[in-house]
Amino acid sequence: MDIYEDIRKGERGAWVSITAYLLLSAFKLISGYIFASSALLADGFNNLTDIVASVAVLVGLRISQKPPDSDHAYGHFRAETIAALIASFIMAMVGIQVIIAAVRGLIEGKHAEPDILSAVVALICAVAMAGVYWYNRNLAKQINNQALMAAAKDNLSDAMVSIGAAVGIIGAQFGLPWLDGAAAIAVGLLICKTAWDIFRDSTHNLTDGFDEKELTGLRSTIARIQGVEGIRDLKARVHGNHVLVDVVIEVDPELSVIEAHEISDRVEERMRKNRNVMHVHVHVEPKADEVGSPV
Repeated sequence: MDIYEDIRKGERGAWVSITAYLLLSAFKLISGYIFASSALLADGFNNLTDIVASVAVLVGLRISQKPPDSDHAYGHFRAETIAALIASFIMAMVGIQVIIAAVRGLIEGKHAEPDILSAVVALICAVAMAGVYWYNRNLAKQINNQALMAAAKDNLSDAMVSIGAAVGIIGAQFGLPWLDGAAAIAVGLLICKTAWDIFRDSTHNLTDGFDEKELTGLRSTIARIQGVEGIRDLKARVHGNHVLVDVVIEVDPELSVIEAHEISDRVEERMRKNRNVMHVHVHVEPKADEVGSPV
């Protein structure tokens, strides 16, 4: 598996997102001002934050391609996670600003009725973003890239936000002009929710958190390997889009060093067949009896 080739493919998806967000945000912001739609404007600002997030992912992917050096023995794969963390703060600030502006407009009674054409714009953008989601989702599955899959889910949420904006605009045509501002608040909340999700996942990975179900699956796989008598300890952590595994296995104490080493090699080989497992450190111990002494 060429890890760096997969990362370069992931860059393609990031560029697709950046290009789409640049075009759609400009389209929405210009249309929002022309048609007096705060919901469409909020949706456009939402896409601007997504440009920042996509650029952060792209920068992270670029840095993560740097080979290991004396200061980074495991490589630079966590650069992508750090970039996503920075993007989450930027997204949160913009989301809060959108909410504040919309609430101020509702309080001051600014209920300008948006043109119905702004709803058409929102729906066209929703369809376009759904296409970007489809592309990035398929590419993420192909290269098994969790960051790109997260970006694809963000693309899908953006399509849903545009649909929500269209609903608010259409509602305003039926004597409910405040519904457009309410839709803007909903968009702001969705921006903050996306920022929180990215922040939570990034901090979880940076603090060496790991999903317990995945760890159980790794344990089950190792336990079935021929020659493994028991598992004394197992740890795993996320390194960018990849996984680092540390395991202490028990083997028959009567085995030679060469035979125990062969079992260790089998564990490493089997683990690397799992998705995204980049490095495996195996420590071998003799299987102990019930009183703690080697059998």
